[in-house]
Order: sequence, then C-alpha cells, then structure tokens
Amino acid sequence: MNTDLLGDKAIYSALCKVKGVSQNFSNALCIKLNLNRSIKTNELTPEQIKAIETFIKNPEGLSTYLLNRRKDYDTGEDVHLSTTDLKFRKDFDIKRLQKTKSYRGLRHSVGLPVRGQRTKGHFRKGKAVGVSKKKGKK
Repeated sequence: MNTDLLGDKAIYSALCKVKGVSQNFSNALCIKLNLNRSIKTNELTPEQIKAIETFIKNPEGLSTYLLNRRKDYDTGEDVHLSTTDLKFRKDFDIKRLQKTKSYRGLRHSVGLPVRGQRTKGHFRKGKAVGVSKKKGKK
C-alpha cells in the first residue's frame, strides 16, 4: 500500500498508519483474516501480507459502517478507499462543491470552517487580525 510500517509494532496499531485504515477497520481486518492483533509486523509471512493488502483494497463481508465511502456520489455504491485514491477523491469532492458554489464549497474556498464552528476565537491563523505592534527602536 506504499506505506512503510514499523516492524516492532503490533499489526493492529501499525495498520492504522496506512491512510484510509482506522482502528475499527484494522480490528475487523484482524478478525476476518484470523490474525493475532498483537503479532509484530516483522513476523508476518508474505502470504499474510498479501492477504492484508487484498483485503484493504477490496474488503469483502464487512459491515457498511466500517467503509470510509458510503453511497458514493458518482456510483451510489459503498466503497472503501485508501492511500492516494482517498486523497484524490476528497480533492475532487471539494472541487465539485466549489464549482457548484454551495455553502460548503464557498467556505472551503475562503478557508473558513465548514461544519458550523464559531469563528470568533479560533480559525484566526494566517489572517491579519488584531492590533499590530509598531517595531521598537534599536
């Protein structure tokens, strides 16, 4: 999956370093493939590694709430994305929202919070706000 995992960590926590794999998904993967969650990453056989890769690419028999893309906008299917596919799809979703000039798209383009958070005290990075001090004499 184009991700280097630490060999001295348990497979359950090491899989969470792969983009698109959460703790719940990692736990479900270990249960479905009959892997011990505490086995170290460097102790895996090549067959187990291949099985993990194929399961992450195409998770068969999992509940839909564990997938990270339910009811896809284009296809309407429940899909699980990982690594660069997840990044590209997220970028395309944001561009689609900006193109249609929806509220969320406008908030994304301006750099403001999208999900209704208040902005008085937070989200003030990178903007010229407040009082600027005059430079002191040296």
